[in-house]
Amino acid sequence: MKKIAIFGYNRISHEVMSRLNAQLYQILLIETDLKQTNIALQNGFHVIDIDFRSDDNLRSIGIGTDIDVIFCFLPEDGDNVFLILSARAIDEKLFIITLIQNAASTEKLLTAGANKVIDPYEICGKKIYELIKKPDMTHILDHTVFGRHDLNMAEVEIKAGSDLENRLVCELNLNDSHNLILIGIVDKLLGNELQFAITEKQHQLKVGDILVVMGPTREIKAFKKEVNHV
Repeated sequence: MKKIAIFGYNRISHEVMSRLNAQLYQILLIETDLKQTNIALQNGFHVIDIDFRSDDNLRSIGIGTDIDVIFCFLPEDGDNVFLILSARAIDEKLFIITLIQNAASTEKLLTAGANKVIDPYEICGKKIYELIKKPDMTHILDHTVFGRHDLNMAEVEIKAGSDLENRLVCELNLNDSHNLILIGIVDKLLGNELQFAITEKQHQLKVGDILVVMGPTREIKAFKKEVNHV
C-alpha cells in the first residue's frame, strides 16, 4: 500500500482524497489553519497538525522512511517551495506533486525538487478548449474518466477463438459498449511496445494482441469476461 501525505486542505486536495482508492493508498492530511481543519473534519477527513518547517516533524510522519508521494497544496507558492526543498533534502527519491498559484513560480518549484507542477488554471483552460473544439471526445472523457474514483488500467489479451479476433480496432466502440477508453494495443508481431489507439484505428486484432484499456473496475471485468468467452 502506497503512503501519501497531502499538505493543505482545499477543494483540489478534497477531490484528490475523495478519488484515491483507500484500499490502495494510505493518506495523511496535514493542515495547520484552524478554519480549513474544521472544514476537513466536517467532511470526514482525519487531520494532522504539524509545522512543515521542521525537518523533525516531516520525518515524524514518515518522510524519509515510508512516505512514497507528497502533494504540496499549501496556499502560498513560497510555502510550497520551502516544503519541497525540505522534503527533497530528506528523501531524494520522494515523488513530489505541487500546485502553483502564480505561473511565474513554476521554475522555482521545479528547481526546488518538484516532480510535477500542476497549474489548475491551465487545466481549466484546456478543458474549455476541448469543450468547444472536441465536444464528442469531451463527452467520452466526462462519462468514463472525470467524476470516477475507481478507475483502473488493465491488459486484455485476445485469445484464440475470441469474438474480437480479426475485428478492426475502430469497430470496438468501447466507450459505448463498456464505458471504457482504449489506451492502446501491444501487437506481439511488432514487439512489446504500446501502440497508442489514436494511431491504430485500422489495426486488425490478432490472437496474442493485448488491448490496454482504462475505466471502472466493474466495466473492465465485464469486458475481460466477454473477450475471454470462447
